[in-house]
Order: sequence, then structure tokens, then C-alpha cells
Amino acid sequence: MNVTIRDAMTDPALFGEQFGGESFEAWRALLSGFYGLDLTYAERKHWKALTKQQAAPRAPHDELWLVVGRRGGKSQCAALLAVYEAAFRDYSDRLSPGEVATIMVLAADRRQARSAFRYITGLLHSNPMLERMIVREDKEAVELSNRTAIEVHTASFRAVRGYTVACCIADEIAFWRSEDSANPDHEIINAIRPAMATLDGRLVALSSPYARRGALWDAYKRQFGKPGPILVAKAPSRTMNPTLPQRVVDQAMERDEASAKAEYLAEFRSDVEGFITREVVEQCTVPGRVELPPTDNARYVAFTDPSGGSKDAWTLAIAHLEGQTVVVDATRSRKPPFSPDAVVEEYAALLKQYRCQDVTGDRYGGQFPRELFDKYGIRYKIADRPRSDLYRDMLPLMNSARVELPDSAQLMKELVSLERRTARSGKDTIDHGPGGHDDLANSVAGAIVTTNGNTGSKAGILLPRRHRMGMRR
Repeated sequence: MNVTIRDAMTDPALFGEQFGGESFEAWRALLSGFYGLDLTYAERKHWKALTKQQAAPRAPHDELWLVVGRRGGKSQCAALLAVYEAAFRDYSDRLSPGEVATIMVLAADRRQARSAFRYITGLLHSNPMLERMIVREDKEAVELSNRTAIEVHTASFRAVRGYTVACCIADEIAFWRSEDSANPDHEIINAIRPAMATLDGRLVALSSPYARRGALWDAYKRQFGKPGPILVAKAPSRTMNPTLPQRVVDQAMERDEASAKAEYLAEFRSDVEGFITREVVEQCTVPGRVELPPTDNARYVAFTDPSGGSKDAWTLAIAHLEGQTVVVDATRSRKPPFSPDAVVEEYAALLKQYRCQDVTGDRYGGQFPRELFDKYGIRYKIADRPRSDLYRDMLPLMNSARVELPDSAQLMKELVSLERRTARSGKDTIDHGPGGHDDLANSVAGAIVTTNGNTGSKAGILLPRRHRMGMRR
């Protein structure tokens, strides 16, 4: 029997009890249209409102990009799609002996991956017929008897390689962050498409919107309202989930209108933009240079960003001024867990190699970092400006190529991921994005800005730069 997505959502023997009510009308219309089913008159009204397409769908779509506000039911429907693609579609005629068709669910982080998997296993175990299909189950995967498997992963281009993918569900793609890349959404999608080629797999990306950049924004800008194999839909939270109380949205609007419009009204944020481009960072990066050793004729400046919690790194950057160019000589980044005393001992030894008697940092931790550095003979000075101002003052130096950076993937990622947010008052704030980090970028920005203001540097008497380009430590 051919089970359609509408059947799965309405049949009491399947998931009708959860997805068959009035509150899921918009979801049923959208997913029915995505799979190319004939729509009822009521469903067509939802279809037009969600997709801005006047014509009803005539064929199944290859991709679904869905921009929906928070609490709109995305996680439940992502789980439904994963189970439907795994249990009710047959891929066996295109699988080699021993090969398994994988339904891959990619989440922004481990917590969201666990949450998505709980929804998936909950649906499978709620139905005796589907539960009997389970042949193996662990914390991140469930294998079914029809040669399909559902796996959840955190968003990483490495996770998708080596699989035969029947469907990829990208959960909250607008908030993907990675230690490997400043643009993980594009890189992962580019990596997953070849994995889906054999089975003509479908791509489903569901997310609340964020800034006007990234794969979700690109798909929305390019395909919203246009017919074709790529379907883009957009809806506020209460359109997809009418049970969400209006007061929740109203209270969020009162607290932070710009944020609430993104989170509940599904509007991409116009007050958030990228701060510095990859091209600018690349023009300042010296290829192959990891670190420059100290020389006798330079005056070095150091800046540190003490760890602010269990997820933050403790970082350090050392720089000097050469003519009108700030050269970043050395960087360090120690991720938790670590001993603060051991980190400061290591950093103090490095500072002494560069003849730095003091290091500048922010006010985090009160006397804590000051006392630790003092223990090892280094004076800790409080920065005279916040990190947002450091980034702002660093930008014109980098735009004019008056900075030399080491060749560091971590530094590149953190700098490119910085965001500028404009408050209603007109004041700009520069910081990392949701789930991101800027610990090393902060230390480097502090070292650059502090060095540039250090008029006492002995500049212009070092070896010509062409002789130092390839020097490594």
C-alpha cells in the first residue's frame, strides 16, 4: 500500500492522533504540496499563504526550505519526515548488497540532536507496526528492517561523507556553527548533495531565520514565490502552531522587537550583518606563517582574553608595529578543561620571551587574572575599551591591509563570523553570533589596536618583510 504524507498525518493507525488535528492544518497542506499531492480547497489557501505561489503543485519537489518562527512545530514535523522517509518509502531496488539508505538529521549542536532523536524514536515506538521494524537502536541511530536507518549528527561536513543518503533534514540551519568553518551551512549542503544523488534524495531545511546571509537566506531570496523543484515557504510561529499563546509573542516584542520579529514572525533580521569579509582577512593573512620568533629590535605588545566559562577558551596574542603595519607575531588558545594557573604560567613564559612585562585584558574575573599573572611576574592591565570598540578600531587597519596575521583557520573563522548588530538607539555592537566564539579574535583585535596606538615602538629596523614571510616556529 502506498502511504502518502497526508495518510501518515491523518490515519489514526499511524500518526493521526498527533498530526491530524486543526492545529496542524498548515503543516499538512505544506507537506502534501511538497510531495506533489493534489490539494483540497482549504489546503490551497494555506499553500498560497505559505509559499506565495498561486498555482497548486504539479509534481513532488526535490528540496524544501522552510522559514518558520520558534515553537512553530518544526522539530515534530522534522521527526515525522524522517520516520516517513525511512518507513514508508522503498529504496531497495537502488541499494547495493549490504548498503543501507540513511535518513540523516543534522542539528546545530548535541543538545538539539538529542532532542530531535527523542521525537523520532517517540514516533517509532508509539506505533506497534513501526516498532516491530526496529532491528537496532542506540543513542544516535535507529536501523529498520527495510534496509533504512535514521541517524542524527551535529552539523559537520565530515559527518555526511561515506553515506548513501535518502533524505537529509537540516534542523535550524540558520544557526549552524562549526569549529572547522565560518560557513558550515553552505559547505555541509554542498557535501550532502552528492551523497543523495544515487537515491534521488530529498533535502529538507527547517529553521527560524536569523541574519540576511547564509544558505537559508540565499534559498529564500532566490526561490521564494517561484515554482520549481526547490520549494521555499515562510510562516510566523502561530500560523504553523495556532496553539502558541499570543501573549508569548507580545511579551517577546516588548522585550526586544528585532529579535522577536525573527523568532516568532519569521522575519530575517535587518539589524544584524557581517562585520568583516573573508577577502579582507585573507589579504591580511601571511600564507604559511604560523609564528614569528622575537627579535632584538621590536617592542612587543600583548593582549589576553581570560576564559569566561566552561565553553570559552583562554587566549593570548602578541604583536609589534613595523612602520605603519601591525604584525601579529604569536597567538595561543587553550580550550577547557584546563588549569588557569597552568595556562597563566605558560603564557607568562611566552610573554617573557617577547620581553613583555605586562599584558592587557578585560575586567572579567575581577582580581583573579591579575593575581595569577602577578604570581609569575607579569602585570595585568585593564583594557581602556570594550571588545566591541576593539573590533571597530581594528577594521580600518585591516581594510587598508595594515595588519599581518598568522595563517590560522581558527582565527579566520572567528573573524569572519563576527556580527554587527544595530540597536534601536542606533548604537552598534560587534560580537560573535549565536553559538559562536570570538576568544582568539578578541585577543588579536586587542593586540592590534593596542600596538597601533603604541607610539613608542621601534619600527622600521627589522629585516625586510620578504625575508620573514616563511619563518615558522
